[in-house]
Amino acid sequence: MENVLFEKRGHAALITIARPKALNALNSETLKELNEALDLISADSDIYCAIITGAGEKAFVAGADISEMKDMNVFEARNFGLLGNKVFRKIELLSIPVIAAVNGFALGGGCELALSCDIRIASENAKFGQPEVGLGITPGFGGTQRLARTVGVPKAKEMIYAGSNINSEEAYRVGLVNRVVPSDKLMDEVFAVANKIAANAPIAVQLCKTAINRGIQADIDTGLNFETEVFAECFASQDQKDAMEAFVEKRKVERFNNK
Repeated sequence: MENVLFEKRGHAALITIARPKALNALNSETLKELNEALDLISADSDIYCAIITGAGEKAFVAGADISEMKDMNVFEARNFGLLGNKVFRKIELLSIPVIAAVNGFALGGGCELALSCDIRIASENAKFGQPEVGLGITPGFGGTQRLARTVGVPKAKEMIYAGSNINSEEAYRVGLVNRVVPSDKLMDEVFAVANKIAANAPIAVQLCKTAINRGIQADIDTGLNFETEVFAECFASQDQKDAMEAFVEKRKVERFNNK
């Protein structure tokens, strides 16, 4: 892969969008490589948490690649939108939690990429926005859907209709990011969160993600019924037995084995 870097650190995987000269803009090739990196994660049962970030200090992802989009016809634009939505939905449906380490501009496709992740941690210099209307288009990789579900409909409409950006503090205030940290501490903080997640029972964490994602799209009774099912499913795992036995014996479980 030329535009996407993949690295494994312990039980965490790090994906870096690496087109710093283009502010990590997403072209078709980069989206395909990101899809390949996600497949590597899905195939490795030893990865319990994933991180996505951008190369350099200026941008997480500054958007979709306008130089590729500018001459597209309707058919080509539809295929480009389908590709982006397919990859971002794959992130959302990945069995393990995914953290966006937002280290700069997260605009257009970059904001949409961050929105597809479970947790967003931003540096102080991060900026978020959906500026597509200024280019004569709509958000195309899920911005009209996930932004409203994350920050609420009125704020999402304001950001999308006006094409206005918000800084990291405003992003935190409206619930777009989980926390804001100094730029030089971003990756330390992100890996600390990733390692904390990875230290828990992987099967339970994954079932929690599934329950939350399904439940927020359903009525409360349907969500509660699904929660009961995943709760019960945990009792088929050895990790549950080991952890509860350790608790009763007033000791810490030594490690979880993802079984």
